[in-house]
Amino acid sequence: MRSDYGSLSDGDLATLAVAGTDAAYAEIVRRHRSPVYRLILGNVSDADEALDLTQETFLSAHRALRRYDPARPMRSWLAAIALNKCRDWGRRRTVRRFFTFARDVDDMAMAVPDDRPDQERMAGDRQALARLRRAIADLPASLREPLVLHAIEGMSQAETASVLQTTVKAVEMRLRRARIRLGEALGR
Repeated sequence: MRSDYGSLSDGDLATLAVAGTDAAYAEIVRRHRSPVYRLILGNVSDADEALDLTQETFLSAHRALRRYDPARPMRSWLAAIALNKCRDWGRRRTVRRFFTFARDVDDMAMAVPDDRPDQERMAGDRQALARLRRAIADLPASLREPLVLHAIEGMSQAETASVLQTTVKAVEMRLRRARIRLGEALGR
């Protein structure tokens, strides 16, 4: 058995993981956890929830690994699972809001600002980033998902279309609409 799994392809790692080699699946997680986390964070805009959903994504992927097609990029396969987790999270969140009448309040615990200009600029940058994340999360899934996959994760429009099981033209149109909505939401 190889001790260096880093040189193997995702397909080879998947085959080894299905055969019971835990280190092979650990390598898959190591390779893909950051992009999966960023994808999820772009959809849910809550870092703690994104960590939980990332873990759920890899647990689900591990259970479904026998169905993975090595001819398909692992990145796209994991992105599809992650988006499904985000959709499930969104539905659960809507139900919780309905029954508890609670509103999400982001960034309530603001640090006491320091008088130094660097602190003020950093706080402003954090606020702007939080505002952008909320605006992206508030987009409908049909616009948010292609935006996160393409603009944040750097997938091509063709890869994005493959993950979302739609056409490249539809992705292009949704990206344009998402950018327009973001501009409106952010007052630009």
